[in-house]
Amino acid sequence: MDPVVVILFLIIVILTLIITFFAAKQTKSTGDFYTAGGGLTGWQNGLAIAGDYLSAASFLGIAGMIALKGFDGFFYSIGFLIAYLVVLFLVAEPLRNLGRYTLADMINSRFDAKKVRGAAALSTITIVLFYMIAQLVGAGALIQLLFEIPYWIAVLIVGVMMTIYVLFGGMIATSWVQITKAVLLMAGMVVISFLVLVKFNFNIGAMFTAVKMATSHGADYLNPGIKYTNPLGTLSLMLALVLGTAGLPHILMRFFTVKDAKTARSSVITATWTIGIFYILTLFLGFGAAIYVGESEILAANAGGNMAAPLLAKAIGGNILFAFISAVAFATILAVVAGLVLSGASAFAHDIYGQIIKKGEVTEKQQMLAARYAALGVSVLSILLSLGAQYLNVAFLVSLAFCIAASANLPVILYTVYWKRFNTSGAIWAVLSGLISALVLVSISPSVFSPVEGVALFVGNPIFPLDNPALVSVPLGFLGGYFGTIFSKENDYKRYAEVSVRAHTGFKKAE
Repeated sequence: MDPVVVILFLIIVILTLIITFFAAKQTKSTGDFYTAGGGLTGWQNGLAIAGDYLSAASFLGIAGMIALKGFDGFFYSIGFLIAYLVVLFLVAEPLRNLGRYTLADMINSRFDAKKVRGAAALSTITIVLFYMIAQLVGAGALIQLLFEIPYWIAVLIVGVMMTIYVLFGGMIATSWVQITKAVLLMAGMVVISFLVLVKFNFNIGAMFTAVKMATSHGADYLNPGIKYTNPLGTLSLMLALVLGTAGLPHILMRFFTVKDAKTARSSVITATWTIGIFYILTLFLGFGAAIYVGESEILAANAGGNMAAPLLAKAIGGNILFAFISAVAFATILAVVAGLVLSGASAFAHDIYGQIIKKGEVTEKQQMLAARYAALGVSVLSILLSLGAQYLNVAFLVSLAFCIAASANLPVILYTVYWKRFNTSGAIWAVLSGLISALVLVSISPSVFSPVEGVALFVGNPIFPLDNPALVSVPLGFLGGYFGTIFSKENDYKRYAEVSVRAHTGFKKAE
């Protein structure tokens, strides 16, 4: 156990706890707890979005995927980046103008029905759990490697930390932890990429030539088809990544932390630039790990390839850079899981408890208490689930969360804002058909069943051929919303007109 690693870890932990301490003093209302009182500026929220989005899947999973699978691993970088164009042009402004705390608030601005709110909350909680498992698996692998402690203890350490942030600091603490982490992560990415390029005298062509001889794949390393041999499977994955961001609850929740739609747009632009630079740099991390660490060492450290980036830092920068990158990876996971816990807790406390069970008649004190209990419950459940997913690649786990978000949430968001005929029945069917189809198809896919022992969760022949079912489940989500609407006689064109004006201008009719 390197003392430098321990010291840097402690610095990160102490820094985040100081942030939480000061944020706790400012968290006095449910608005502060859920949305930081709507007081973040565009650049602050943009960095916080980047901090929320650049997760363990991005930093650890994609670097490992590129190192082991070459071009196919870079699909994740492309998909995650392009996704922000969908958010910018279709979702950010209407969401900010219509919502208050959660996605369900935005949808209910048009329908005001408990069934719709309940379906949206169910979808949110499901996505949060999938995403949380990915982050905790990455955290467990990282801390297990660094401190040589059992995986389950490593997961518990992260679980306790993330729960402290949310219970005491709410969105204010979460936002500033995410901003701090985004700055540290970008600094680490730039340093590693620079050192890799120095090795090749800044000749990118030489790096591409070297990587073809560094892996068992040879020249095929730079061509598609090592991991994704099925074109339909690749298309399905990209569909999930590109459309899924616009339905991720912890990302959507960030648009409620700014004062207006203009600030929401500017925050997306800041986030897109930050995220874009990050994903370009993942190429250097992946190639560098393939050349200077090697497949066998990456796989020996973690079967999913999740330790490629920290191992590369050690190979080219020694123990100090290794310690810094590992500490940054730890901060990355803490920041993302805090945002996820908060979005899951808001679905439980605000949507299910506050609006469905208590019918909106709930005091600030009651809702704050419910939010904290919900945060604790989400944390415990996520920890328990992650203990059984130790050997899965975290990038794959996140792609499933993206699939559910694209299938269940995006159709109802777009229909709510842009389709005049859309109604309550359509909203429920859109969420449930997308959610159920995604879960069912994943459960019978090669991601869960494989004829080869150890490759997936169970040994057996998959019924559904695609690893990621977005190609089927996303159309089913849209079709569910369409047929649920046209087979129902309900319509309220006057309400739609009001919602449409408000979604695009921010103008709200006086009560």
